[in-house]
Amino acid sequence: MKKWLISLTALVLVFTSFSMVFADHDNGKGKGHQNKLELGVEVLLNERADLIEGKNVGLITNPTGVDKELNSVVDLLHNDPDTNLTALYGPEHGVRGSAQAGEYVEFYIDEKTGLPVYSLYGKTRKPTPEMLEGIDTLLFDIQDVGTRFYTYIYTMAYAMEAAAENDIEFIVLDRPNPISGTKVEGPVLESEYKSFVGNYEIPLRHGMTVGELAKLFNEEFDIGADLTVVEMNGWKRNMYYEDTGLEFVLPSPNMPTTDTALVYPGAALIEGTNVSEGRGTTKPFQLLGAPFINASNLAAHLNEKEIPGVKFRAASFTPMFSKHAGDLSHGVEIHMTHKQSFAPVTTGLHIVKAIHDLYPEDFQFRAENSAGISFFDNLIGNGWVREAIENGESVEDIQAQWQEGLNEFKEVREQYLLY
Repeated sequence: MKKWLISLTALVLVFTSFSMVFADHDNGKGKGHQNKLELGVEVLLNERADLIEGKNVGLITNPTGVDKELNSVVDLLHNDPDTNLTALYGPEHGVRGSAQAGEYVEFYIDEKTGLPVYSLYGKTRKPTPEMLEGIDTLLFDIQDVGTRFYTYIYTMAYAMEAAAENDIEFIVLDRPNPISGTKVEGPVLESEYKSFVGNYEIPLRHGMTVGELAKLFNEEFDIGADLTVVEMNGWKRNMYYEDTGLEFVLPSPNMPTTDTALVYPGAALIEGTNVSEGRGTTKPFQLLGAPFINASNLAAHLNEKEIPGVKFRAASFTPMFSKHAGDLSHGVEIHMTHKQSFAPVTTGLHIVKAIHDLYPEDFQFRAENSAGISFFDNLIGNGWVREAIENGESVEDIQAQWQEGLNEFKEVREQYLLY
């Protein structure tokens, strides 16, 4: 009897050990993932240091510029005896990520390194010749989130233009697309709706890494920079961020998790309306609402549509800042049930249309500017989607209208895929 019990106990321990190993693997936290994937910054320092040796280097980065051990690229380059790091450049939210959306960051000296830090957001989005004086090579190392209206990719593009104009080499240290590199969704931006939340004719969810986008921008939009992309080792297109084994460093104050990044391409369309997108809460872009909404009715209405990969929970919240700050608001929380089938742009349109249809007396798109363009139009990349919602067209009909342009983009995109 004792031998039988001992054997059974040993068998249970073996199965438990295997279960833990496979659980780690399924969650994307297995060490095999971490050992296999090398970020662009790691490839640069381990294999391509020749690209920056003997050169004065300027670095465009923010807190996401880290290696897999969470060491800052600023510190790695500053402490490298073979690298002459000369200046830092910060996008929206700044090099240290401390500024809120839309907040201008003045020139300052970085306390840790003593290096000058130039802002590339606000008054100067494109580096001036004075900012680039003495620079031989510009490095770009920032984690993108895979959505057209996330501004870091345009900071990169403007810097590429400045590099081309000042005969400076430009190097992109590539990073994963956190919402995978296989899904492409939404309308392609129309040129008359260009802005800093959409400066090139790409779809809302582009399915590309920053390095791939840099190559596309450089060739398709005639930037003409002396561009090098330091590719990652081990990244696969079908990976979501959780599959990489990397820790997620929030790219901006209202992008706290990878779930936020996945809902963002559609949920952020709410920013173009008088409904709160959840800024000022612990779940921006997952909590959406306004004081005039009946949470239970909206949740039921959306759940009846059986949108793939998502459920909606009736929720109430009080934003601490931004829209409806201090006012109890009602709406929904987005719960993704299957990320592979979840289509964020389609889901976001369903939400906007539902609130528009259920609350016609209270819901509003943001006001048009002098050119007749609403901020919603800038986000979606055209003016006809807003009109279609106002005219009662279905989400399915709206999608059908953008499909041809999306298919054309997919063909162009294929030329620039690196993985």
